[in-house]
Amino acid sequence: MAKKEKIKSLFDNIAQDYDKLNHILSLNIDKGWRRKAVREIIDRPEKFRVLDVACGTGDFTIEIAKKAVEGSSITGIDLSEGMMAVGREKIAAAGMDAVLEYGDCETLKYADGTFDRVSAGFGVRNFEHLDIGLKEMCRVLKSGGKLVVLELSVPSDPFIRWCYKLYFLNILPAIGGFVSGNKGAYRYLPASVLNFPAPDKFIKMMYDAGFREVRHKAFTFGICRMYVGIK
Repeated sequence: MAKKEKIKSLFDNIAQDYDKLNHILSLNIDKGWRRKAVREIIDRPEKFRVLDVACGTGDFTIEIAKKAVEGSSITGIDLSEGMMAVGREKIAAAGMDAVLEYGDCETLKYADGTFDRVSAGFGVRNFEHLDIGLKEMCRVLKSGGKLVVLELSVPSDPFIRWCYKLYFLNILPAIGGFVSGNKGAYRYLPASVLNFPAPDKFIKMMYDAGFREVRHKAFTFGICRMYVGIK
């Protein structure tokens, strides 16, 4: 089974418990990270057309829609219909104007230069071919458009990194497996973070994909990082 099919199945299986566990296991710190990233995405009081890639249950999509100027177009895409089903309910409950639809980041169905902004919150580490996904996100951006990526990371400080790995590799799978009944999924999630390219390598990948003025910022001791690139 291809990686993307495994990812789709994994997230379909944990969709109903994902939000609850995500906020518990991150101690709700993830909400602050998203707010900071949204300020980078909606950085001017004008209408934007935004594509939120690997939108999952729509947390990032909803935050973007809340801050966007009326008349903006906010679209989220994901491989997992189970995750998006939860997201659509949340969007309806919040009264937000946003759409979630099936989409593969490696073969985006949109024309070149469609979007003013592309975002990806905690999803690029799940891409089967990260280089292709980055090139596709660059392709659908307008000239001068901006990509904003939020992704979990491994802290650089040795002691914090030791504590982080202890929690991530032992405590998180135990709690996640107990609550969701899918311990394998919560073993995959930390492994995907540990296997993600280091910041300097990911920044190079963004440049290679066609972005310029690439920069990044670490949040909460480097547990999360925000990457920004301009087309």
